[in-house]
Amino acid sequence: MAKLELINLNKTFTPRIVPVKDISLSVEDGEVLTLLGPSGCGKSTVLRMIAGLEEPTKGQILIGGRDVTYLKPGDRNIAMVFQSYALYPHMTVYDNLCAGLRLKKVPQDEIDRRITEVSHILGLDDLMQRKPGQLSGGQRQRVAVGRALVRRSDVFLLDEPLSNLDALLREHVRADLKQIFSAQNAPVVYVTHDQTEAMTLSTQVAVLNNGYVQQLDAPENIYNHPANQFVAGFVGSPQMNLLTLPCQGNHALLGDFKIPLPDLPTPPPSVVLGIRPDHIHLLEADESTDRPILKGKVFLVENLGMNNLVSIRIPNSQGKAIVLRALLPPATWANRELTFTLPPELTHWFNVQSGDALVRRS
Repeated sequence: MAKLELINLNKTFTPRIVPVKDISLSVEDGEVLTLLGPSGCGKSTVLRMIAGLEEPTKGQILIGGRDVTYLKPGDRNIAMVFQSYALYPHMTVYDNLCAGLRLKKVPQDEIDRRITEVSHILGLDDLMQRKPGQLSGGQRQRVAVGRALVRRSDVFLLDEPLSNLDALLREHVRADLKQIFSAQNAPVVYVTHDQTEAMTLSTQVAVLNNGYVQQLDAPENIYNHPANQFVAGFVGSPQMNLLTLPCQGNHALLGDFKIPLPDLPTPPPSVVLGIRPDHIHLLEADESTDRPILKGKVFLVENLGMNNLVSIRIPNSQGKAIVLRALLPPATWANRELTFTLPPELTHWFNVQSGDALVRRS
C-alpha cells in the first residue's frame, strides 16, 4: 500500500472563491482520516483533488512517494465511493462489482476470487443477481463500497457515503464500514459533515473551515482538547457552551460569580469560556466543594431520551442574564433553582480576538 501526502494544497477558482487555501497533511497505511467541517469548508474539493477530478492551483499530492498531482484519475490507483452510489442501473450487483476490473483486464478467476471475498465481508452473497433498483439504500451503499474494495487500490476515498440513508440504517452501515476499514491496510480519506461519523470511524480527524485545517488530531483530542473556538463549537452534540465574559484580575465574571482563570502571563480584559453541557456538575444538597459555586434557574427543558438538556438562566446585578445549558439525568427540572460547579479540568478558555485556546492540555 502507499502513504498519502498533501503538501501546501490550494484550489483557487476566482480571487474571491478559494475553497482550499493551504492544506498539508498525510495519511499512513491503515489510517482513516476524516475531513470534517461545515458546507463550503473545502473538504469535498480536497477529496476531488486527491482523486484527480479537480486540478490543484498550487501544491503537491503524493501517493507512495510518487507525485500524482497532475495525473489522470485512472493513473492514480485510487478508489472512490460517491454520495450518490453511482451504480450502473442496468447491471446486476455482480456486474457492478467487476466492471472496473474488467476494464483493467484482470483475469476472470482473479475477479471471481476478489468478488467472493468482498461479498462475504459486506453480506452481498444473496444479492449478486439483483439490479440496483431491487436493492434498499443500505444495500446499494454496500455495493458501492464493495466496488471500491475489489479494486485493491492504494488509497480509498469516500465522499459523504451515508448522507442519503435514514438514521437507523446509517448507524448499521457505519458499523459495517468501521469493520471494513480495520481490515484494510491502505490510507482511507473520508469526507463528512456528520461529527458522529468522524468520531466513530477515524484514527485522525482534520477539522476544516474556510479552506484551512483548524485542527488535525485523534478524535478524542479533537473533542477533549479543541485547538480553537471554532473546533470547540463545531464538534460535540449538544454544542459546547461558549460565553464571552469580562475579566477582573485573575477571574472571569459569569454573572455575579467569579471563575478563576488559568495561569496566564497577562490576564486579558475579556475571555471566552467553554464548557460542554455534559461536563457541568450539579451539586447535591449535602455536597461540599472548594470550587466556585454557581446558581441559576431552569427556564427550558428539552427531553433527549436518556438525558434532559436544560437551559439555566444565571442572573447578574446589571439585569443581563447569562444562559448556560447542562445535560442532566431525566427529572422534573422545570423552574428549579440549581446549584452547580464548572470542573476546571473540563473548562476551556479561548482568546476573544483570535479564537485560539489560551491553554492547550495534553
